[in-house]
Amino acid sequence: MEISCAFPPGPHVVDHIVEAERLGYERAWLFDSPALYGDIWVIAALAAQRTNGIGLGPAVLIKPLTWSWTRRYIEQLRALLRGEKVEVEGAIVQMLHAAEFAPARPITTPIVVAANGPKGLAVARELGDGVMTIGGGDPDFDWCSVLAFGTVLDDGESPGSDRALAAAGPGLTVVYHAMYEGDPASVDALPGGVEWRKRLEEISETERHLAVHEDHLVRVTERDRPLLDGELLKAFTWTGAAPEVRMRIDALADGGATEILYAPMGPDVPRELRAFMEMATRA
Repeated sequence: MEISCAFPPGPHVVDHIVEAERLGYERAWLFDSPALYGDIWVIAALAAQRTNGIGLGPAVLIKPLTWSWTRRYIEQLRALLRGEKVEVEGAIVQMLHAAEFAPARPITTPIVVAANGPKGLAVARELGDGVMTIGGGDPDFDWCSVLAFGTVLDDGESPGSDRALAAAGPGLTVVYHAMYEGDPASVDALPGGVEWRKRLEEISETERHLAVHEDHLVRVTERDRPLLDGELLKAFTWTGAAPEVRMRIDALADGGATEILYAPMGPDVPRELRAFMEMATRA
């Protein structure tokens, strides 16, 4: 199992990527959400200047897409990276970069497709070098990355401790954000969901989507704070004592995952990176 990490891009994240490389993380993946975070390519470039071997890339590039559009996009991108002429929106395009501006073609950058449903998985099998999922592995792929949020507890620490809630709370509240986006009524089935939805829907419909995404995967807002609970943290994130989290990684590998993308959060990201790597590599 490869141990990688994932971050929302910002200038301060470059230091975290440098530390991740020192600790032995395989790759650092960056979220692409321009309305929330910094420019993914700027941060990746800054990180590349300060690191030597850690892999860098987006996870994932965001655009409202159909899977048929995505299929065509990947086909076009691969052809461009091979140096071929490609028709894009009715015009012929090609990488014309001289040697001092880009690597020689063909460029073999791997493309991992983020997918969970049958249509996306079909595209990943046909055109991707691998797949990125949320939840579990897929043995049909040689490269299967799984995104994980949470914190490794200190010996004897409660999941309801202030430190644990600060470190993994954003990974808990994002569950409510995501479910509300898909079906607002679905959050009513979650603990505290009815009250949370009521508070959210006091905001005008025209601006409610902004409130849902406020501090998304960064910190817990005052609106979301009543959702914080130690047992929920364990249930919805990868939070637990080191042996518990290690058992989950082993089960993930048995299910077909080849890489875990650990997304550390909270006020002490270097601590989260160290604790997770120590847990994952302990004999």
